[in-house]
Amino acid sequence: MNAHAPIENLIAPDTSGMNFYRADPALRDLLRIHLPDDLFKHMEPHLERLGELVGGPLDEAGRMADRHGPVLHQRDKFGQDVQWVEYHPAYRELENAAFGQFGIHALSHRKGIMGWPSTYPVAAKHAFTFLFNQSEFGMGCPINVTDGAAKLLSKFGDEALQAKYLDGLTQTDMSKLTQGGQFMTEKEGGSDVGKLTARAVQEGDHWRLYGEKWFCSNADAKVVMLLARPEGAVGGTKGVGLFLMPRFLDDGTQNHYRIVRLKDKLGTRSMASGEIKLEGAICYSVGKLDRGFVQMAEMVNSSRLSNGVKSTALMRRAWHDAITVARNRVVFGLRIIDMPLARRQLMKILLATEQGLSMSFLTADALDRAEAGSQDAAALLRILTPTLKFRATRDARKVCGDAMEMRGGVGYIEEFATARLLRDAHLGSIWEGTGNIVALDALMRAVGRHGAEAALAADLHNRLNESQSVPQAWRDRLHALSDRAISFAREVASRADNEGDARRATSALYHVASAVAMAWEAHRIHFRRGDARRLLMSRLVIEHRLLSPDPFAVVESDVQKAMVTHLLGERDVSMEEAGRLVTA
Repeated sequence: MNAHAPIENLIAPDTSGMNFYRADPALRDLLRIHLPDDLFKHMEPHLERLGELVGGPLDEAGRMADRHGPVLHQRDKFGQDVQWVEYHPAYRELENAAFGQFGIHALSHRKGIMGWPSTYPVAAKHAFTFLFNQSEFGMGCPINVTDGAAKLLSKFGDEALQAKYLDGLTQTDMSKLTQGGQFMTEKEGGSDVGKLTARAVQEGDHWRLYGEKWFCSNADAKVVMLLARPEGAVGGTKGVGLFLMPRFLDDGTQNHYRIVRLKDKLGTRSMASGEIKLEGAICYSVGKLDRGFVQMAEMVNSSRLSNGVKSTALMRRAWHDAITVARNRVVFGLRIIDMPLARRQLMKILLATEQGLSMSFLTADALDRAEAGSQDAAALLRILTPTLKFRATRDARKVCGDAMEMRGGVGYIEEFATARLLRDAHLGSIWEGTGNIVALDALMRAVGRHGAEAALAADLHNRLNESQSVPQAWRDRLHALSDRAISFAREVASRADNEGDARRATSALYHVASAVAMAWEAHRIHFRRGDARRLLMSRLVIEHRLLSPDPFAVVESDVQKAMVTHLLGERDVSMEEAGRLVTA
């Protein structure tokens, strides 16, 4: 090779300068399906602007904030015992964009953000979540817990608490914003919340808190939602109350709790997670004291949906990097994208990413309908939320690793985004419940205890029945697979000693539901602009993500190669051609 060859011939470019909204036709297609036309048209210029920032200054801010993490100071410059967390200016730049310019935390609560006269539906809010978190994953936690704190307060708080704290939690004026936090985890129990030992002692019109919280993200949040056991309450989750704890008291002094130290984490290093010691902190009860766990579950469920969306954002960012490398790097005389094995690996990255996107919108749509009063949607949400959280977060770990491998050794270097993506991806499958906990929630509780799989079965069959442009043979196959996945889930949930199959059953539900969603999306997109590529994805999901191939058989048929060629290309595919391929 010529020693003076241009650098672009030696190392493939990254995504710097890319507009991540413009580069994502699938996102635009799904937004058009799930949102009213007037809202989509209003949002699109703002999504364009965010997409440009994410591929430029916010991407660089994310890299700098990850490299220069928060620092806890125990005193102020006058020697007073006033704790404060120092953040790099790049972190503040990310905050200004998320909370100030786009108000992502408040889109479901405050009217008028970005000029829209009403609040935004969940599907619209998470379009901004999805784009923003492609630049920086850690900031997603403060956004989400601030949103969640506002939701809990507006739903369960009394008028006095709402009047005092709700406006600050939903502010987009950075000088008036009070970010939220969620302090649940203790040493005695992470997912086993019934073991918590933090106690609340009533004192007049407020309470005082004693104990410790072990993993508190957004540690210096101004308004914190947490669980504690009121003095004399019964054990287990039934004796747990929900409380609001301000960082500062009415006289401006710090409340009576200390940040003991900040966590040294694998990923999300930009954001301050700490250990908290409660030393008689003043707090206020939220809702019914004996319903604290049930009420906090509302915030956890919203967090799980957000977690699935954010993990899908990591996958999309990884995809952008992988396809940029594949289309631009030439090795052994060929572009990487023209090599059969590389194409297969790219297809695996793309499929998992698109599944996450489809399932995120399916779940967000169910939440919108549930909050509008639909009981069927509430049951559907009960099973979709843990299913999305379980599978999308696990897929993100694999996808981000495979994308790093596509770039090779350079991808392992922290100057590129891929190393940070992989570190951050491991968070999703741990927070708001590890994989085992969430799979058990989906199978043993949502199915076994609540019968929520019936709502999922009805939804999937209805979507297939609506998709009249999809070949009947493929719809019949998806109908049958939906029934099998639901039947398997019921069988696993029917006996406690079947628990070991909960992960497989949850994955089966995810893969079948995403394949159905993609077929339904293909039908809707086909009538809008004549493209049916998502129907090809529907078949490949079934073949590559659900069914186990014969380990001794060649699985890349001519039909599959044709589908991969269409999906890795940049031209639309007609419903006639897609239908021929999926039924071949």
